[in-house]
Amino acid sequence: MSAAVTVLAFSLLTEDARVLKQVRLLAQDYQVTTVGYGPAPPGSSEHYRIPDELVAWHKDRRALILHRYQQVQTTNPVIAHLRQVLPRGRADVVVANDADTVPLAFWLRPRGGVHVDLHEYAPRQDEESWRWRTFVAPYYRWLCRTYVARAGSVTTVGQGLAREYRREFGIRAAVVENATPYREAEPGPVGRPIRLVHSGNARRNRNLELMIEAVEAADADVSLDLYLMPNDPAYLEQLCARARDSLRVRVHDPVPYAELVETIAAYDVGVFVLPPVNFNYLWTLPNKFFDFIQARLGIIVGPSPQMAELVRRHDLGAVTEDFTAASLREILERLSPDSVRRWKQAAHRLAPQVAAEKRLDGWRDAVAARLR
Repeated sequence: MSAAVTVLAFSLLTEDARVLKQVRLLAQDYQVTTVGYGPAPPGSSEHYRIPDELVAWHKDRRALILHRYQQVQTTNPVIAHLRQVLPRGRADVVVANDADTVPLAFWLRPRGGVHVDLHEYAPRQDEESWRWRTFVAPYYRWLCRTYVARAGSVTTVGQGLAREYRREFGIRAAVVENATPYREAEPGPVGRPIRLVHSGNARRNRNLELMIEAVEAADADVSLDLYLMPNDPAYLEQLCARARDSLRVRVHDPVPYAELVETIAAYDVGVFVLPPVNFNYLWTLPNKFFDFIQARLGIIVGPSPQMAELVRRHDLGAVTEDFTAASLREILERLSPDSVRRWKQAAHRLAPQVAAEKRLDGWRDAVAARLR
């Protein structure tokens, strides 16, 4: 009988690329129970679905203000529900995704312990908001000190976040990048116009209109397609309205993650210029970066340290001077089919080295260590 591993996340699992990779990897060796929103993801042998009407991010405001953080936990509707339905003591290991889930992971009493995977730097998620900095950030610091620091092992998405977790909390987090499964393919021909693509969340603080503005203003033969999740419906509608009369820009509905890389492989260059309005944005190294590589695209990014370093080291594309539309426009006006062709070939050479199959051992090793 294989060991029992519970993967716990307060997200829509079928759209959470990182959790999907965890489940797919761990299901090769263990019986995997999943807990999260939406239907069971591939690889799950048992699934506890969080009711859609329960909101995971809800926190008792009065308890937050009074620093009654255990009360914040017990009054959260998702945690209260899951404590009623989840069996305790059945799992050998619980993999807890993000700091919010960690107290519940310990409550489940896994025989081998808890592994925590931190998708971002929890205490600085929304630091551009003074209300969040004042009332919510201290709660996440409490979670990190009180629960995350007790975990048997911890992983996170990049070295910048790992360094900060160690500096502030003494948490030694290994790095498991947001790598994408390997895709066997050759780079496609460069189109005319050169076809730019972006996929991801429609969140206002990502300033996605920056890319639209640059493409519209550029004296270059380029087009831009955006595949966006409706995280902020009002903001998404603003982007759609801005693109509606454009001859160069189109906004599409999101596609399932399983289809995303094949979808964007029809393009030439992936674009992601993310102004660093918070710590996590500064140190981002997202799924889409590795999706672009497996799609055999060139890559244009802003000077975000981790993405920029990889682009430059491997000649994958170009890095803008700053996080402005004007800087992106300058890059676009220097594009040529030859340069894009070279970038796509560089992505092709790198794709086997950065594929998920080569980069996910941190999770496999962490779970195996908990079972010894």
